[in-house]
Amino acid sequence: MSEWTRDERYQRYEDIDQEVMDELTERVNQSKYRQLFHIQPKTGLLNDPNGLIYYKGEYYISHQWFPLGAVHGLKYWYTYKSKDLINFEDQGISLKPDTKDDSHGVYSGSAFTYHNNLYYMYTGNHRDENWNRKSTQHIAKVLDNGEVQKFPKAVIAAPPSGYTQHFRDPKVFVKDGIYYAVIAAQNEDGYGRILQYQSTDIVNWTFQGEIKTKLEAFGFMWECPDYFNLDGFDLLLFCPQGIEPEGEKFRNIYQSGYIMGQYDIDHLVMDHGDFHELDYGFDFYAPQTFTDEFGDRILIGWMGLPEVTYPTDSDGWAHCLTIPRILTIEQGNLKQRPIKALQQLRTNKETALGYANKFTRFLKPYEGKQFELIIDILENEATEIYFEIRASKSQSLRIAYNTKNKKITLDRSESGALPEPVEGKTRSTYLDTPLSQLQMFVDTSSIELFCNDGERVMTSRIFTDDDAIGFKASTESGQAFLNFTKYDIKGGQ
Repeated sequence: MSEWTRDERYQRYEDIDQEVMDELTERVNQSKYRQLFHIQPKTGLLNDPNGLIYYKGEYYISHQWFPLGAVHGLKYWYTYKSKDLINFEDQGISLKPDTKDDSHGVYSGSAFTYHNNLYYMYTGNHRDENWNRKSTQHIAKVLDNGEVQKFPKAVIAAPPSGYTQHFRDPKVFVKDGIYYAVIAAQNEDGYGRILQYQSTDIVNWTFQGEIKTKLEAFGFMWECPDYFNLDGFDLLLFCPQGIEPEGEKFRNIYQSGYIMGQYDIDHLVMDHGDFHELDYGFDFYAPQTFTDEFGDRILIGWMGLPEVTYPTDSDGWAHCLTIPRILTIEQGNLKQRPIKALQQLRTNKETALGYANKFTRFLKPYEGKQFELIIDILENEATEIYFEIRASKSQSLRIAYNTKNKKITLDRSESGALPEPVEGKTRSTYLDTPLSQLQMFVDTSSIELFCNDGERVMTSRIFTDDDAIGFKASTESGQAFLNFTKYDIKGGQ
């Protein structure tokens, strides 16, 4: 593909000829990798989920959007509404880069309510004539008719002293009637940090300081912060950039994870344990959480990564959002499970019991491109178990489980086209308990793998050929007794 110039990246969507957009839309619609039950861009590039909230009986789900191609350029917010988080009503563009402060992009932010009205807080990105960045934080009110009215000026006009213009992604939360915003930042020493602001009227925001953690030199930027209390534990989510790999950990270009413990919000001290990754697959970044209609904590992430070229780019689009996950803390550990509403997308249930051994078994009923598959491991005497999905004679995505060390590996070395640069072709993690269940949601070009009822999650894009629809199960030695439950999935968009 040809390189995009800066001028091309910063063209306004409103200035593009409709015929050009129609041609791009047609090219995108013809892409063999288009998803069935995930939110994906109509055209161009989708990235961070933004403004997630349940408000007056409906869910609002927005995402970053560059409409004109599969590159990062002039960003808008694109919004959907839903009553159940599986069927979505397209609302179109909600926030546009139409002021001086956000002239070079309406960057990420969050949604909140104030006096029973819906508001967004987001970062405005402006570049001067020398291409120096200026980051400001803004608020916009969402009217009942869907119109969005921006406040006349920034509510936070500059980062505090000691921090660079890498100052973005405000996440607003309320505690004891006071509004707080945690904002991603970089200090002048070049390290990522999270800053906290406070307000009682959402117009005037007071800088309280930097959240104090045990992570002093942990990447050059911490993006997309999120704070919440869950089952008595305080969690701080963020995306550190510039972390060196440690064994099987931190293998992607940038990471997404959390620290958990107790947060003293008045003294800005987080007493926490280790930083844990949220997802151990190839393609997961910039998650955001919110509470649903039942008060449960829901997470949605960007199924993609910055600075990576994907096979869909040549078709004029890139990326999607993950399925929603419900978060819980159980025995001091974070679990992530697919929301139960996804069961409404199930059709054509098929079940089977069978032994897997060192002789590869082709399970014909489990062919398909879009499905949910649950594998219960009832007995396991194998040293290693292998599952291959989206398989053909030459391609497959391989899932391997080593019984001795409880290591699970996702291997896409033979899964067809790969993103570039290739940051390794396998991703692995170690389970806390022996593998008893795998639940996977496979769409046209993605997999979300939930291990042991949400103990670990591995999310990845996959780009197999059209004939790669088979399924295999086998072992290295010994055998495993398996129960398979498979559903076809109908489109939920």
